[in-house]
Amino acid sequence: MKIRNAVFLHFCFVVLAGSAAWGQLITPTETRNAALRYWQAFAEMKDPPTDVPTREAMEKIVWRDAEWDEAKLGAIITQNEEALGIMQRATKLPDCDWGLEYSQGPWTSIAMLPRAHVLARLNTLYGIRELSLGHTQAAVDAWIAGFRFSEDLAKGGSMAFAAAARGNLREKMHTLAYAVNQGRFNASQKKQLRAAISAMREDGVDWSLAWQMESLGMHVLAVELRQSAKPKSFYESLMGDAAPGDCLRPTDEQLKPFDAYLADIASALKLPPPAAKQRIAELEGKKQTICEALRRAIPNASRSNDERADTIAQRKSLLDALGQ
Repeated sequence: MKIRNAVFLHFCFVVLAGSAAWGQLITPTETRNAALRYWQAFAEMKDPPTDVPTREAMEKIVWRDAEWDEAKLGAIITQNEEALGIMQRATKLPDCDWGLEYSQGPWTSIAMLPRAHVLARLNTLYGIRELSLGHTQAAVDAWIAGFRFSEDLAKGGSMAFAAAARGNLREKMHTLAYAVNQGRFNASQKKQLRAAISAMREDGVDWSLAWQMESLGMHVLAVELRQSAKPKSFYESLMGDAAPGDCLRPTDEQLKPFDAYLADIASALKLPPPAAKQRIAELEGKKQTICEALRRAIPNASRSNDERADTIAQRKSLLDALGQ
């Protein structure tokens, strides 16, 4: 902490010394990109203990199978308050660009996802802790920040990002519903929560865009497979499964139905879940025309659509609980 303060004081001295007048303070332009701040929060974060009793205690509290245990978990939240503060403030920034290298296809780094999951879980526990201490407004602020963080996490990412964001949203809506049903918030706080949840996408994240980003990665995979000196070994190392006998060097003709199907699913995921479900079923025949090596790489579109439907239902239930 002393080193950090010394660096900051040195920075202030340089800024002031460079001013035209000593009394004129130059205010540096701060970023509008929340992702940069989230990375700072990840750097400050202290991972919670991984022993089974602590992990199980956290899981039970998050899913409201147990009440907050300050003696067991309080210190974990306290030592992460700086990281949580950075994250919560970052959710108020207007943009979020994770700087993903889309050209790398399936090799695009997703190293932030495990850290994001841990930080989101800590934020949920922070809200539960504040509520247990009677600090209801702090709990409200934490939940609202948590919703925005989940939305930011999915921005511009592939299906892995959408799934991670969906998991975070599901967890937060569950814990919040529990608190609302206990009557823990006043009218003003319920209004704040209702406004934040109403501002969210109905299905949580943009699944269609996530599918498009996934499609980019799958197309890069297909091209790399074609160009590989040892396509069988390449396929097996990447997919973790035995390579099929065909399509290990996909031709342009074999890529056409693959790319067309992926584009059709992206369009289907823009529809309401019932209509999307029907459209995905209609496209099953088209999927079966794709050669096996490429078909295996395609995510489960029906499962993604089910996640959308579940999010819509959970969000509606929570808004109903918060009242009009």
